[in-house]
This record gives sequence, structure tokens and C-alpha cells, in this order.
Amino acid sequence: MHAPFPAAPAVRLRSGAGTLEVTGLGLPHVRLVRAPGTEPDPLIPIGTRDPALLTLTVDGRPARISPAKGRLSRRSYRVDARVGGTRYRLVPCGDEESRLLRDGRRLGELESTGDGRVTADWDEHAEVLAQDAAVGTALAAAFGTGARPMWETTLDVVSELIP
Repeated sequence: MHAPFPAAPAVRLRSGAGTLEVTGLGLPHVRLVRAPGTEPDPLIPIGTRDPALLTLTVDGRPARISPAKGRLSRRSYRVDARVGGTRYRLVPCGDEESRLLRDGRRLGELESTGDGRVTADWDEHAEVLAQDAAVGTALAAAFGTGARPMWETTLDVVSELIP
């Protein structure tokens, strides 16, 4: 792994206020904000998956964020972001972890339970840049990681319907 950033990202998540900041030595400042006055969803750390209610900036420059709706399938919990000409995708790959991709290439796996703490296992063959670490950490902290498989979720729904 090539990692030009000397320290792990620091995350400041204020779920109630709808703000998340990622900072660190050698890292770009990432800020994600939920629209003021919106009612937060308690199951989502940043409070919403609605892209119209979210503003993402990286080092003060606007970026695009597009979280999927988060329904039955793991893939429905993906989060896409575009920072300049770079595309990021965070997509669940297990019950607790999500894979971070940059322009379709795997960078590593991140894990966060929604409390603002993020652990990363970077792929030893990937060139992980400071922006990758900062943006990936922000996405994982804001939306959590992992998702149960669709068959397990479906089984739970069916079992609730059977008396």
C-alpha cells in the first residue's frame, strides 16, 4: 500500500446536528452536512440517505454524493461520490464491512457501526491516496458499513408475517 498520509483520519460526527468532518495531517478536509431543519433518521449516522438533503465538500470544493435508498439487497446500501474527476463507491461486502472503490478499482475494506469510528484495511496492492482515505472514511462514518444478505432480510420479513 502506498499511503502518503502520515496519520489516521480523525472523524467528528454530530448526528443530531447532521454534520460530519474528517481531518488529519496530510489529509484534505472532508465535510458532509445534512440540510438544516430536516428530521434525522436515527438508523443513519448522518441522518438521511436523500442526496437532495446532503452537501459534500472536499478541501472546500463542492463534490457530489449519491447514497442509494438502502432497501433489501446489500448493493442498495451503496454510496457513490464524485470528487473532481474521481468516482468513489462504498458498497457492503459483508455483514459489517464495505468495500471502497476508486474509479472501479478496489482500495480496501472499511468498517463502522455508525458511532463515528472507522477502521480501514487497505489493500496492500492498491495505491491509496490521502483523498481516498479521507473520502472513504467520511462515507463509512456517515452511512455505516455492511449489510445483511437479502435472503436473511427476506426471511425475517416472512417470519414476521407468519402467525
